[in-house]
Amino acid sequence: MAQNARSSFEESALKIEPLSFWEGVAIIVGANIGAGILSLAYGARKAGWPVLLFWLIIAGFFTTISMLYVAETTLRTRKPLQLSGLAEKYLGQLGSWLMFASVAINSLGCLIAYTNGSGKILSSFLGIPPAFGSLLFFIPGTVVIWLGLRITGVSEKVITFGMVALVVILILATIIGPGIRAEYVFYTNWLYAVPVFSLAIFCYIAQYAVPELTRGFAASDIRLLPKAIITGMVFTGILLALVPMAAIGLSGPQKVTEVVTIAWGQALGQWAFFTANGFALCAMITSFWAVGETFLTNIVDRLKFPSEWDLRYRLIAIALVVIPPFVLAYTGLVGFVGAIYFAGSFAGVIMSIVPVLMLNRARTQGDREPEWTCGALAHPIIQGLLILLFCGAAVYAILAALKLLPQGW
Repeated sequence: MAQNARSSFEESALKIEPLSFWEGVAIIVGANIGAGILSLAYGARKAGWPVLLFWLIIAGFFTTISMLYVAETTLRTRKPLQLSGLAEKYLGQLGSWLMFASVAINSLGCLIAYTNGSGKILSSFLGIPPAFGSLLFFIPGTVVIWLGLRITGVSEKVITFGMVALVVILILATIIGPGIRAEYVFYTNWLYAVPVFSLAIFCYIAQYAVPELTRGFAASDIRLLPKAIITGMVFTGILLALVPMAAIGLSGPQKVTEVVTIAWGQALGQWAFFTANGFALCAMITSFWAVGETFLTNIVDRLKFPSEWDLRYRLIAIALVVIPPFVLAYTGLVGFVGAIYFAGSFAGVIMSIVPVLMLNRARTQGDREPEWTCGALAHPIIQGLLILLFCGAAVYAILAALKLLPQGW
């Protein structure tokens, strides 16, 4: 079956490389669990953790559906394409450029946040300037992306399992040690609820990784694709809920820092400071790999590079991935949570509308019989709710930026 699936896909500029089920799950979790999880407690401190939990469930449900729309679209497409290539095939040049802009803006938002966050953490660890800390972070990040999808999948699996172990230790230490105060955890203020939704959207934005999983499972077992997406999103939701709960419940909303693990670790003691920020670095590096790999292949796809493995073009693509976020982060133009908030808002609009349009067009114009379909999840009512929720969050972000509505933090 795996070989038949592989033979039914055509080679393109993007190479088909095998992924295991847990490597695919790790790519989803790694893409999601990055800067977003570190900012959630700070971004939700005015609204409260119950508001955050509500939006995590809503955003997770609809983002998973959007990812499954992308999955079915890729399964109806014979040639492995990234999101911008799929949008070009089914929606034309305008759709393709809008999708590429969404990928680029979201990726830059992520990578700027990782640059800021890693620099602060390594500066506190090693006593070096933040810019040098960010540079130390970028070296292993760039090397793994350069080595391609297969190495990215293996690296994601190893570090993601280690990251989960660290966060479990921290949460247990919080509960068993100083404890979690109910008045901190269950405080709510719905006035600040909508901006938290934009952060939640960002934390789940792993649609960009779905085409990567498709070309990985095409070389192993394509039937694993929807299972890996759903499994990865469930693990993501659990982690996104537990980390802010423990951090806010321990320190209180007024003491939460932008990078939550700094205050969280300090509150538990010296060992936890290193453990918490070790978790943060793991979270950022796994997301750096997933986002960077996806951004690189979207560049190859959209700019019509002859091959992702052509040395000259790969060097250009890598430079476009890693240099701009480093420069932007240290000009002081974009803050840690601000980068996440606005990237999530813009990307949410594109990633709610375009996958719906691509799926509907692929069902009439696709060139391949899919092994799996979305079924009732593609009902027009569900598609309409998806678009309404994500576009509404973006409208709020614009009005908040104009100071017409309250900021979330």
